[in-house]
Amino acid sequence: MMRSSLVSALPALGIVVLTLATVIYPEVAFHSAREGLELWWTVVFPALLPFFVLSQMLMGLGVVHFLGVLLEPMMRPAFRVPGTGSFVMAMGLASGYPIGAVLTARLRLQELLSQVEGERLMAFTNTADPLFMTGAVAVGMFGRPEVAGTIMAAHYLGALATGVLMRFHGPAGETDRPPLHRSETALGRAARAFREARRADGRPLGQLMGDCIRDSVNTLLLIGGFIIVFMVFIRVLEAVGAAGILARVVAGTLALWGAHPGTAPALVSGFFEITIGCQTASQSPAPLVQQLMAAGGIIAWSGLSVHAQVAALTRHTDLRLRPYILARLAHALLAAGFTLMLVEVVGFAGVAPVLAPARGVIPALASSSRLVGQTVGLLTLAAAATLVIDALRRIRLAGFRVR
Repeated sequence: MMRSSLVSALPALGIVVLTLATVIYPEVAFHSAREGLELWWTVVFPALLPFFVLSQMLMGLGVVHFLGVLLEPMMRPAFRVPGTGSFVMAMGLASGYPIGAVLTARLRLQELLSQVEGERLMAFTNTADPLFMTGAVAVGMFGRPEVAGTIMAAHYLGALATGVLMRFHGPAGETDRPPLHRSETALGRAARAFREARRADGRPLGQLMGDCIRDSVNTLLLIGGFIIVFMVFIRVLEAVGAAGILARVVAGTLALWGAHPGTAPALVSGFFEITIGCQTASQSPAPLVQQLMAAGGIIAWSGLSVHAQVAALTRHTDLRLRPYILARLAHALLAAGFTLMLVEVVGFAGVAPVLAPARGVIPALASSSRLVGQTVGLLTLAAAATLVIDALRRIRLAGFRVR
């Protein structure tokens, strides 16, 4: 009884200590809050608003239902999620945190996936965006555009591997494929789902757009609040010396594993907030490969700031946070491992990727059209592959059907 009371009192005690530290260090709190506000207003808001609005409009117009039926044969065997997960995966890869969680929660509220399917989907679709990894981390922080390919490849390989691992989350006996009407083609089923979804929504285009913009701005305001609060929290921890104590503990653990202790401050900062963690990793005295491993793990973990955003954005659903956090930990370890493999085994760090931007500041809005193109291209290729598979399954050769 006493133990449970103590555990329940810890959050309150932490908030009290943080409040006192903020009062003692008002200048640190003010500048860190302004730093978080600038990050949200200049990067996060313009980068995510178009994707939030467009993704919600696509859901309201029935396009997601269309893609869900069309891509069901690909998503079920690979990740044990419905075909609608392909839309979440594409948007998550293109636009980054936390749109994967936002879209998964909306699909769950519309009952387009079950609780377990939503937890599987959110575990590997809430990823970092290419602009952050190439422009902010590789070019802006490391000053080495050639490592952008390594960071991105390790991150996305880790995400896909995490999705495959999450296939085993949930009951093993659940139905992996819904019953299909064999007399109807995949395109016909998708068109029927599109018409039914549009009829069920029923909102005129103007009302739909207005609702989507209002909901998107409210969501981004919530995200901005989390960014500012966690920025203040981390800077106050640094001011009181608590971050240094944690870094020394982590450094001792790294030394036991033969790793350079110089990445410890980055891991401590990255545990709470992704941007500060990556910046600290790029400035550490560790060898480049260990800097990249630390940054890759931090990007995959995404920080308690993003975790808190996910918890708030999924609060109206029955999606549990524990599977998501375990998946983030697995993704972090996998991303660090893939980074080591790509650098040491493949020698990938010296290959400049196509997506790596030129040196200099690239506004977030300038990348929106390119990211939309990537998303559309990915979904188009997947849809084409599904149509080919569906056609092959209907071909009868020598008395048997291709399966």
